[in-house]
Amino acid sequence: MEKSTEPFDAADDCNLNLERDLLLVPLGTVLVTGGSGGLANQILLLTSRRVCSHLHSLDLRAPPEPICGVHYHSADLTDEAAVRQLFDNIHPDVVIHCASPRFDAPKHVMHKVNVDGTTILINAAKDSGTKAFVYTSSASVISDAWTDLQGADESYPLVMGDQQPEFYTHTKAQAETHVLSQNRPATHPDFLTTAIRPSGIFGCGDSYVLPGIIAAYRAGRTNFQLGDNENLFDFTENTNVAHAHHLAAAALIKACRPENLVGEEAEDEETRVDGEAFFITNDQPLPFWTFTRLAWAYAGDQTKAEEIWRIPRTWAMVIAGMLEWTFWALRLGDPPLSRQKVRLSCMTRWYSIAKAKRRLGYRPLVELREGLRRGVEDCVGRGG
Repeated sequence: MEKSTEPFDAADDCNLNLERDLLLVPLGTVLVTGGSGGLANQILLLTSRRVCSHLHSLDLRAPPEPICGVHYHSADLTDEAAVRQLFDNIHPDVVIHCASPRFDAPKHVMHKVNVDGTTILINAAKDSGTKAFVYTSSASVISDAWTDLQGADESYPLVMGDQQPEFYTHTKAQAETHVLSQNRPATHPDFLTTAIRPSGIFGCGDSYVLPGIIAAYRAGRTNFQLGDNENLFDFTENTNVAHAHHLAAAALIKACRPENLVGEEAEDEETRVDGEAFFITNDQPLPFWTFTRLAWAYAGDQTKAEEIWRIPRTWAMVIAGMLEWTFWALRLGDPPLSRQKVRLSCMTRWYSIAKAKRRLGYRPLVELREGLRRGVEDCVGRGG
């Protein structure tokens, strides 16, 4: 059963007005990190059609299909000298930092990019006069990868260190903590930061969620299901995530105006964006396997309900554990099923985005099923 998490009410008109106001805020010069990735590409595409004077991208390499009007810079964001040289050259007003390695990258790479790289960017941004720094965090930062989350909001504590089984998520939480701690520092009082926490990003250019789903379809595994499919899960189309980043950047720029640069203690805590984190979803959680089967159907799958083998969660964990041990012992690489995949596909995980609606004027621009149809078409077209 699909769930509507935030029913419309009288506040929706206020949220729409706030959204319209923020979309009119000139962003100035914008730098987006990770410009060759799916999310960053969507942010660049969306921002190029809106109000900014210059648009720059920082990544290890330029994408094969660059966006008209975007200035691409190839550099390693963990190379402090190269990063500072870029900032000294372009002096960005806004930095949207969404560059990140995959969650299955080596641990030292995840820490170097997500933690050290973010620190380098923050320092360079402050010293070059950047006003707004928007960090792409993750909705997983409050998840222990096992406990169900139902309507979770920003009051939930971060799960880090020994409590966090996923090292990738641990590094994202570390980086988010640092970014938010650098909001309005004494040495740079007009430097504002915020963090966006998207859940289950998918869409055109997606390099992880949809390619994995389509790979299972091509391998003929659509007649298997882990768990009972009663677990609601939040996925977010990447255009909507890009939209949230733009709204956050505009809110920070607006707060940087001289008339709005007041002390933190004087700010309205009900409207404040700087120093805050925001969950972003499509506001349309679906059972995990319902989403997956919709994607398979868009790709051409015709598996009938009676043909599906449903494996209970407990048995799936046992099978996954055995496969992991066997593949490790025989040095066969990654197993087709892992305990991590079982946990992810069987847990309930959906969030409240009331705060993002109220303070950013956020609303999804692309409906979930339409975004999924477009994303699958794109993924199949790219050979995914």
